[in-house]
Amino acid sequence: MKPMIWHPEPKDQKINQYLDRTNREPWVAILAVVLVLVCSFTILVLLGTF
Repeated sequence: MKPMIWHPEPKDQKINQYLDRTNREPWVAILAVVLVLVCSFTILVLLGTF
């Protein structure tokens, strides 16, 4: 049975650096989708009033 105390291994630092580089939230995509939805809703409302 393994001991319950965790000690960092040398490969853990490399894995954490890789995850920090690649694992990002897609804020740009989320903002782009929200912007497209707001603009399309606005255009539909404006076209509907004429």
